[in-house]
Amino acid sequence: MPAPSLLPPAALLPDLPPSVPRRAYPGWLRALGRWTFRTMGWTWAGGFPDRSRLVLIGAPHTSNLDALVGFAAGAACGLGFHVFVKQQSFVGPARRVLGAFGGLPVDRTAPGGLVGEAVAHLRGDRPFVVALTPEGTRAPVERWKTGFHRIAVEAGVPIAVLALDWGRKRLGIMGTIEPSGDLAADLAAIGGLLRGAEGRHPERQTLPSP
Repeated sequence: MPAPSLLPPAALLPDLPPSVPRRAYPGWLRALGRWTFRTMGWTWAGGFPDRSRLVLIGAPHTSNLDALVGFAAGAACGLGFHVFVKQQSFVGPARRVLGAFGGLPVDRTAPGGLVGEAVAHLRGDRPFVVALTPEGTRAPVERWKTGFHRIAVEAGVPIAVLALDWGRKRLGIMGTIEPSGDLAADLAAIGGLLRGAEGRHPERQTLPSP
């Protein structure tokens, strides 16, 4: 049976629901994000969940350009998301650039590491969206990293599944799941949501598996 098509394009970029955290990007950066997204030929599909705290996973991740598409869309629509970056990267001019896009330094050698930091933020008083790529790298991998699932389970938040479909040049939330704690079942559900999404380098992409 052929893989079902992803949702049809809904708009160039989404209108964020009321509960979703915003970031006050400079006007020039929002304009640059819209220009980049449009010039690269992308459209938005699906809808953004009306949640103030969630884990946002993006897949398939097979190219450095995935980050460009994601950051352009995030800046253009004013999404207040965060990414964790190793603390050694926060030096010189990179500190301001990473901070402008919601980058947060993390000491991966500390007890709890990224998972502990993310859970602490998601359990905090403020709205918080953390964005992760489960493949961890654009290079081929045998299986996904499952830290995102641990974060969602421990923080008690949903997982929003963002498809980067280079085949159709569509970016969008294909659905959300409330993690059950059954890793295999949750990964199977996520795989179903991503069915039909094609990475920029399809030979590198990996289906979710425990």
